Amino acid sequence: MTAHGIIADVLLGLAAAVVLVSSAGVLVMRDAYQKLHYVAPIAVVAPVIVALAVLVQSGWTENSGQTWLGVLFMLAGGPFLAHATIRAARVREEGDWRRGAGQPGAGRGGPPGSPDRHQPDRAARGRHG
Repeated sequence: MTAHGIIADVLLGLAAAVVLVSSAGVLVMRDAYQKLHYVAPIAVVAPVIVALAVLVQSGWTENSGQTWLGVLFMLAGGPFLAHATIRAARVREEGDWRRGAGQPGAGRGGPPGSPDRHQPDRAARGRHG
């Protein structure tokens, strides 16, 4: 076994350890908001370590380039997926993703009873409004 193979195996073992520890964190946490923090290392750190292992094993080849392209897509899409996941969890719990939705003044950026910023007031509409 070459030094490159040993280093690649160590990196793959490290990636597996990151996934195992993060999975344990997901199992222990109480709600989706806390669990999502432990999904991040699985989605970000482990793929980077695996890509490093591929790079060590095969050098700069087409395979390693494709691996890094896949990691780039994962890094770019991860925050959007996390946001969508939390938003879906909030909709499931509250019925709407906005804070205090369904209550007077909710989602308007002001205190309850304040005018809706999406509806222009009479002065903004002109005399004939």
